Amino acid sequence: MTHPRMFDDGDPYLARVRHLCLAFPEAEEKESHGRPTFRAAKVFTVYGGGTKGSARERTRYDQSLLLLPDAGERIALEQDPRSFVPAYYGPAGWIGWNLAHDGTTANEVDWAEVFELVDASYRALAPPRLLRELELAALSPSAFAAGPDGSDGPDGPETFS
Repeated sequence: MTHPRMFDDGDPYLARVRHLCLAFPEAEEKESHGRPTFRAAKVFTVYGGGTKGSARERTRYDQSLLLLPDAGERIALEQDPRSFVPAYYGPAGWIGWNLAHDGTTANEVDWAEVFELVDASYRALAPPRLLRELELAALSPSAFAAGPDGSDGPDGPETFS
């Protein structure tokens, strides 16, 4: 059964997520269940998701990430208003992270923070060989300060520390 596509290739959040996720060793994008997934042996990030419940209780978060956080950070992340328990993935320890919380635009997102979340998920799920490659690659949040087209945020270049 083919699932309907639940994303827009022109989505500026997705462009930034692709730029970030595909920088990890052997990462590739594959559409699954109508959504972009990013994998390196296993899925480490899903773009877009929602909560489980009846039709009235469900909430879609189209500009969000589903990822597996570091176990030590999980409780703190769950307290953040941008987080949600995603349908299907939540029972396995994954969280949802709403990039567009309170109308945040793609240029206003703290991409250093998103990098840390994706990095933790990648490290939790990638095989040891890829983790060794990741250490050699020495990725850092500053590599993602500008968007994939080289654009900066609305107030000039973004900087991460």
